[in-house]
Amino acid sequence: MTSTGAAQQRPGEPISDRNPRVVSALKLVKPAERRKGGRFLAEGPNAVSAALAHDVVIELFVTSKALERNAEIIGGARCPVWIVSERTAKGLSETVTPQGLVAVCEVRGTELGEALAQVPPDGFIAVVVDVNEPGNAGTIIRVADAAGAAAVIIAGASVDPLNGKVIRAAAGSSFHLPIVRAASAADVIDELLGAGFRVLATSARGEISLFDASGALSGARVAWLFGNEAHGLPEAILERATHAVSIPIRGEAESLNLASAATLCLYESARSLHESARARAG
Repeated sequence: MTSTGAAQQRPGEPISDRNPRVVSALKLVKPAERRKGGRFLAEGPNAVSAALAHDVVIELFVTSKALERNAEIIGGARCPVWIVSERTAKGLSETVTPQGLVAVCEVRGTELGEALAQVPPDGFIAVVVDVNEPGNAGTIIRVADAAGAAAVIIAGASVDPLNGKVIRAAAGSSFHLPIVRAASAADVIDELLGAGFRVLATSARGEISLFDASGALSGARVAWLFGNEAHGLPEAILERATHAVSIPIRGEAESLNLASAATLCLYESARSLHESARARAG
């Protein structure tokens, strides 16, 4: 990707904290500005590397120290690279420990119907509903990517998937698979059911144990539903699901945190696919 500003100033040259490029980028820490401009920030080596590989980076901001640490990544960038102060890097970061390497990326949204159409006949996806914590949302995106899910749907009153903390927690996986934002979780469920998905909602009161879910995981595309960290899934959503699945607690722990529960469920789908493939191979 190129930028008209590259002809006015050499890439890699230090720029002021008051430079219009910096001022514009700093606004992207606000959700409204991200929606308005169709741009967002990706911070850290993993996220920036993935963003560069997917050709969505408009420009890079890097501190002098980060330039030395990430010379290989930055050296391969086909976009303007601007050296900024530690103060600017901190302002561009939505995390406690800024890494000094931030990419301004363009949003390439995916519609729900488009994402669902790309799911293989035996594939699976993750749907998060009303998830508030950026770290949890980002971790679920990362786990979904690692387990082989075909998409992640961020539904209801969930955190913005373009939030800097979500992008950093996803460690590059936000660029590896479709991430769809949907305002209504109920509408998502309706569309999933209409497209022939088997919708599995996680719940402590689930009628199926994860240990016994092999039948529910085979013979159809699967959508896993994960709810709010404190309250779980709304009753109305549980009622719409094909099945409610519980995760057995064998020890004395009261429960699992959201990211751990999602990991177990998504990898159970991955295991089921592996077993099916091995059975077909004889």
